[in-house]
Amino acid sequence: MPAKTIREQIAHLQLDNFIRAALIAVLGYLCFLVVQPFLSLLVWAIILAISLYPLCRKLIALFGMGPGRAALIVTLIAALVVLVPTYLLGISVASSLERGFELLRSGELRVPPPSDSVHAWPLVGPTLHDIWQRASSDTASILKEVLPHLRRGGVELLSKIADIGFGFLLFVAALIVAGIFMAYGERGRGNAIRFAARLTGAERGPQIAALCTGTIRAVAQGVIGIAFIHMLVVGVGFIVADIPGAGVLALVVLLASILQVPTFVVTLPIVIGVFMGRGFTAGTIAFAIYTMIASQTDNVLKPLVLGRGTGVPMPVVLIGVLGGTIAGGLIGLFIGPVLLAVGYRLFWQWIELAPRDEMDGAGDATPRE
Repeated sequence: MPAKTIREQIAHLQLDNFIRAALIAVLGYLCFLVVQPFLSLLVWAIILAISLYPLCRKLIALFGMGPGRAALIVTLIAALVVLVPTYLLGISVASSLERGFELLRSGELRVPPPSDSVHAWPLVGPTLHDIWQRASSDTASILKEVLPHLRRGGVELLSKIADIGFGFLLFVAALIVAGIFMAYGERGRGNAIRFAARLTGAERGPQIAALCTGTIRAVAQGVIGIAFIHMLVVGVGFIVADIPGAGVLALVVLLASILQVPTFVVTLPIVIGVFMGRGFTAGTIAFAIYTMIASQTDNVLKPLVLGRGTGVPMPVVLIGVLGGTIAGGLIGLFIGPVLLAVGYRLFWQWIELAPRDEMDGAGDATPRE
């Protein structure tokens, strides 16, 4: 066969492969455009399904029920765990806002006068005492000065509340979709293993799939689970100290802990407010010490839980949690550690699979005494 004909056939095959690849890329892009509006919903549903599926397996093993019924029970329990505190929080916030508006309309809003000990505080004491004294004696004029700023802040606050409400509805919808995923859990697990095997090979596929699911569950236990424990420990102090709105403040601590925001942002102003309103007594000092110690609960528990059962060091998972949260928000809280854990595992597998002669050469190059 002439060389020219061979070159023409090769060029034809290359052009044919290029056209096929281009058509596949266009099809993939169009599919992405169709799925994009539901991408966040699907990602959350997968995360929730992976995190809650062990409960389904336990129900199936203990009571012998079908996967669909077990998934329905787990979904209903998870929905109650989410909806009941949210409902109570909404009622508390609504009643507080209604009471505040009533005080503003009636003109009964009064600021208690500061104690003499405030004036003795270093640096800010005299200035703070004067502002506080003015607010207590002439509340109306202070409100007139502050209301324009409150109005602008109120618009931004309403926008944030709308975003939170949309995120909550998205979470509830994702929980329902996760229930459907859990009903077909074993089939989904097999598909995930086949997909990972297609990407990384038949030997590594099951390991990578297990690593991804284990990391998501470790983050769910190590971040969200610890956040609930943290909320309970700090909330007990709020209730014992009779802090107004203790339940609402405890939920704020929960959200701050999930979002990896230092709890001192919430607890420190409360401690300062207690000292300002009640003075320095044995009770307020004990409350401050307890709150500061309780604020470190998550820092103590996270190293004990994060990375457990994944075969990946805890600092790698923790860096993934922090970096993912900064880069991608709440979804990044889960995606970040998964990506970093998979990358870490593949990197060390690449190191371990290096040719023996290269590793021996590297060993020989090590300085010896």
